[in-house]
Amino acid sequence: MSTLLIKNVHIVTMDDHQREIPEGGLFIRRGLVEEVAPMSELPATADEVLDLKGHIVLPGLVNTHHHFYQTLTRAVPAAQDANLFNWLKTLYPIWARLTPDDIFISTQTALAELALSGCTTAADHLYLFPNGSKLDDEIAAASEIGLRLQASRGSMSLGESKGGLPPDSVVDTEENILKDSQRLIEKYHDAKPGAMTQIVLAPCSPFSVTSDLMKQSAKLAREYGVHLHTHLAETEDEEKFCMQMFGHRPVGYMQEVNWVGDDVWFAHAVWVNDEEIKVFAKHNCGVAHCPTSNMRLASGIAPIKEYRAAGMNVGLGVDGSASNDGSHLLAEVRNAMLLSRLKEGITGFSLTSNPSPSGRGEGVRELMTAREALYLGTRGGAAVLGRRDIGSLESGKCADFFAVNLNKLGYAGMHDPVSAIVFGQPVNVDYTVVGGKFVVNEGQLVTVDQGKLIEKHNKAAKRLLAG
Repeated sequence: MSTLLIKNVHIVTMDDHQREIPEGGLFIRRGLVEEVAPMSELPATADEVLDLKGHIVLPGLVNTHHHFYQTLTRAVPAAQDANLFNWLKTLYPIWARLTPDDIFISTQTALAELALSGCTTAADHLYLFPNGSKLDDEIAAASEIGLRLQASRGSMSLGESKGGLPPDSVVDTEENILKDSQRLIEKYHDAKPGAMTQIVLAPCSPFSVTSDLMKQSAKLAREYGVHLHTHLAETEDEEKFCMQMFGHRPVGYMQEVNWVGDDVWFAHAVWVNDEEIKVFAKHNCGVAHCPTSNMRLASGIAPIKEYRAAGMNVGLGVDGSASNDGSHLLAEVRNAMLLSRLKEGITGFSLTSNPSPSGRGEGVRELMTAREALYLGTRGGAAVLGRRDIGSLESGKCADFFAVNLNKLGYAGMHDPVSAIVFGQPVNVDYTVVGGKFVVNEGQLVTVDQGKLIEKHNKAAKRLLAG
């Protein structure tokens, strides 16, 4: 099939003009969007024609931070009510039992969940490789699902014996880490537009790697032109650790190890001050906002409004499936909007008795809208990953999109179809298309047997917890 016509649908382009076409369509050729326009301006036929009357179509959602392997350790009793550091210490010994098959199965489970939530591109952060596991296991699993993958070669080199948080059993030598990082870039990284796999270098966090590894990883990444990613300023505990270990707050430490630039994005970035936001903005650093995880672990609320006001690129991440405990990116869009509104309330939102003609009270703070939240999940995420080929529906970009049938009970009475999918309870999507190929069709995964995957995954999860 070389051409595909999606017709009679409400389209949200997320292009520079933020167009919304109530009776529109998409004409796709060889995996790229050729035309997005009202039906009267589109070709009448194609090799395949899909009439999606009653649906809404948006650019595929972009997940900027995840840990696929953690689908195997969701809702572990001992880790349900812990903050980040205690949560990690509880789960590290369990994760030390992971095998290559576990990495493969958990990757497919996470990506299947993501696809059913409208995600078409996912950045994953795999930072421990026990029992012969490799990033190759994840890449192989992703190729079968059909989503685009930003595969982050994570690492941990600072074990407990050297003052780090993770046990020595799950850390590796810096020599091995850098050697494998180079191998992966040379074997898998595709810098071309439309790439299905790109490699990212991602030392795990300030409390699990050395300063030297941070510097060497940055040097290697820039030699090959790949991006850099790490956790940063997720909790107050991390801030204290960085001051004691390195003599800097987390953002200052990133400057010290050459980890600022438009090729860098940070997960979380909750505990930052105004001057540190200026540093991020000056160097065009990106942020992966993970609202559900931050609530789950009681980490705090990231200053997303301030980041956006500073002109920073901000995307969304579901984060680890053991700190969420799911992989539903459309739900993350909703939680990003709601958490932003909560933060505004905490910091001084007030209603007045004399609302303005716009419906907002005089002096009332601007609340994040549903469309702004969707922007974070699409264009924002693409910008964070440095990808100009995804994130919007416009001529020449990848034909990555999802569609939701609005004729569902939960949408009954909704008067704005775009806002409906954010304000309403999150649903599984009806279609997810990547490069013109269906990954979800009529609500069903088409690239993997979901029942068999669940069976394999549950078996692996039980074995892992049993020890």
